[in-house]
Order: sequence, then structure tokens, then C-alpha cells
Amino acid sequence: MTARTGKRILTAAAILVALTGGIGLSTHLWRRWQVEPLPPLRSVMPAAVFPTEDAAMELRPPEGVLVTAVDSFADEVFAYLMFAHYRGLPALASSEVFLTYRPGVPDEPYVVLVSLGPHEIAAGAQAAALHISDLAKSVHWWLATKPRLRSFRQQTQLFASAYNLPVRRRLENLSPAELHTLLRRFIRYKSLTDPRIRKRLDPTPEALSPDQAHHIAADILAVAEFYRLPLEFFLGIGAMENNYMNVRGDREHSVWKRRADKGDLVLERRRGRVRVLNDSAGVWQITRETLRWAHKEYLKDNRDYSRLPEHLRPPRELDLDNLNPEFLTTYAGLILRDLLDRFQGDVALAVGAYNGGPGRPNFKYEAGVRRVAVHARNLLERIATLNGASAVDILWMTP
Repeated sequence: MTARTGKRILTAAAILVALTGGIGLSTHLWRRWQVEPLPPLRSVMPAAVFPTEDAAMELRPPEGVLVTAVDSFADEVFAYLMFAHYRGLPALASSEVFLTYRPGVPDEPYVVLVSLGPHEIAAGAQAAALHISDLAKSVHWWLATKPRLRSFRQQTQLFASAYNLPVRRRLENLSPAELHTLLRRFIRYKSLTDPRIRKRLDPTPEALSPDQAHHIAADILAVAEFYRLPLEFFLGIGAMENNYMNVRGDREHSVWKRRADKGDLVLERRRGRVRVLNDSAGVWQITRETLRWAHKEYLKDNRDYSRLPEHLRPPRELDLDNLNPEFLTTYAGLILRDLLDRFQGDVALAVGAYNGGPGRPNFKYEAGVRRVAVHARNLLERIATLNGASAVDILWMTP
């Protein structure tokens, strides 16, 4: 258990103890482990009736729902992407998710809220669970009255309407600058929502920073244009392989070959053959043996590589142990282009062969890439329909 997880569990324990009356134990926990203090709560008591001589006096709590903020954002498009992600999570299937706007807040005016229901104990437990599972940045909730809930629902509907307008601009008709702006957001969104990060699966990748997403988006666009690749499928391969993050894969995969090459890790020798490690590298999960093949094809290729940015041009000598990750985008583009040519432009066969090899295209893999490709195209074209304008400015005037 990490220190961060332990702190969150203790925070959740302190919340439940305080809500059920365990004041002495919660004070002990605070003094010993310095658990963060609880946010102020509004009591939501059940209605009570007190009879009098003349009439019954009824006391009711304010009507509404307890809500918590799971995240806030400066960028409207990115806020909508993350809102759509939260809304589709099984953990929030029974909760209402809102995308709201706070006028006058300069830093992060877009906030994703989640309803927790009207009961404090259940709301506190859910808020703590969201925080522990990295779905919420903090444990804090408050009462949203009925008028506030109506406002949250109206704002959410306005955003959903703005980003689901009929498509008027295709990816093929967008300028390079517009494509880059859309891609960098999509790429970072995919990395941030990678389930390995939230579930802390080994090896846990590190989500891309805005600057990293900016550079990877530019590289993908440059390579896709250079090799004349179907952009959405190239995006889909990057998402399927590693969600654009640089993590080694297939760490136990090996192959038999006649002799070991420079840099090979030999695992076994038998009858004049060797079994060597054949793990995968980087964003595109290209194995060591496939990289060797791709590099040979690169050296024979007669395309004008001066048209590619210098940092995307591999050197003449291949060093698998000190390979610039940016070169992998070029190798991935070259591999996909070769497969498209080999299968006479059949995208399904080419994408399936990217994973399974030309002799055994993996159509299950191709179906996954196609789902991402279709999703990316639909999403980016709907966003492009706004022509870079803000839904806030289009759909309502802020004070």
C-alpha cells in the first residue's frame, strides 16, 4: 500500500467515524496521523412534526441533493471530453453527472459535478470512495438546492447540445493548425483516462502532460501526411497500443532465430538456434525484431525524408538500447504504409496485420482500432463544427 492510498483510506475512515458518532476515535486518528479535517457539512435531517394546541408545526430540511466536484478545467473542449468520460464510467452509472460553468473564475471555470443523493452518510461514503479510486481530487460535498440543480442540468444540456451539433466540417477539410489543436486534446484525454493509471496496474504509465501531448500530436500529423495514412486509423493504433504513452510491453515475449544480433538478450540456446527477448517499445509497441525489419525498409526507402522534421528521421545505424522514442512514430508509419501497399489499400487487413503480422491479421485487434478511429473522427468533427468558438459564448451570455 502506498502512502497516498493509506492517507485516502484513513480520510475515508475518519469521515465514516464522524458521521456515525465516533468522535473520540476520529480525534485520536487526527492526532496520530494528521488526517485532513472534514469539510463543513450541512445536515439533511428527515422532516419532523411537533404537535401544538393549535396546529402541527412541520420542520423540513432544504430540498436538494448532495453533490461533489470531481474535477475542474481551464479548457472547455477538454472539460467536455472528461465530462463524457465520467458520465460513461460504471462507478457513476447510478449518479447524475453535470458539466457546469463558473463565470468570473479565471483559472478553471469548468467543473464536473456528481450527485451523491440526499443522505449524508451514503454521500460521505461515496465521496470518499471516489477520492480513493482517483475519480475525485478531494473529499468535499455540499447541498445543491432544487434551483441549483435546475441550473446544473440546464448548463449540462447546453454543453451536450453544443458538442453534438450536426457535423459540418470533415477532418480532411481542416487546416493543419486546427487538426493539431484537436488532436493534442484527444491524445491527452486518452492518456489521462487510461484504466492502468487509475487501477495502478504494473507497469503504471505516466499520463501525458499538455506539452507532451502537443509534441506527439504534431509528430502523428507529420508522419500521417508523409506516408499518406488514414489519420483516424493511425490514431486508433496509437490508442490501442499504449494510449500514446511510452511504456514497454510484451516483456516476456520471445522468438527463436538462427543467431543472436547485437543487443539481443539470449534466453536459451538449442540445436544451433537461440531464443531471444522480443519485447515491445514505446507508444506504438513495436517489437525488437519488427524494428530491425522496419529499419532495413527505411534504409531502402526512396522517399524524400527531408520533408519530415529532423527529430523524426532515424539515423543510419539502429541502436535498440538507446532509441529515441520519437523515431518509433516514423517506424510505425512506415510499417502501416507497407501493409496498406501489400494489401492494396485494404485498411482492415493492414491494421489487423499491424498486430498479427501479414500472414495472420488480427481482426479482433482491427475491430478495436476501428472503434477508436470512428469515435475519434465523430468526436473531433463535432468539436470542429464550433470553429474554435466557446459553447459558453454561443449558447448563453455570462454576467
